[in-house]
Amino acid sequence: MSARVEVSPGICGFDTLVEAKPDEKDPYHIRLTIQSDCEAVQQLAAHLTEVDAFQEISFHNGRGPRTLACSAEHLNHAACPVPAGIIKAIEVAAGLALPRDAIIRVSKSE
Repeated sequence: MSARVEVSPGICGFDTLVEAKPDEKDPYHIRLTIQSDCEAVQQLAAHLTEVDAFQEISFHNGRGPRTLACSAEHLNHAACPVPAGIIKAIEVAAGLALPRDAIIRVSKSE
């Protein structure tokens, strides 16, 4: 099963589309296509084209997701929701989670 995740990150306006597709022989080997107008996300996308789903969904053995390591190298903004969207796409494509929206609502409080 392929997965498609649309990330609207907020004030920057650089929407991102993530498509994750499992390999035919190994459903936990995921191929990624990431499209965005954000130059930093484009750099991330160039380095993150294939991943192992099990590595991406946990912090097992202290390694953590490759998505987060690459994001730390290429993204400027730590609060960018794109890495979480990428990981969501990976787990759905690998059959490790059901497709369901994740929402972050932001507002000022007094």
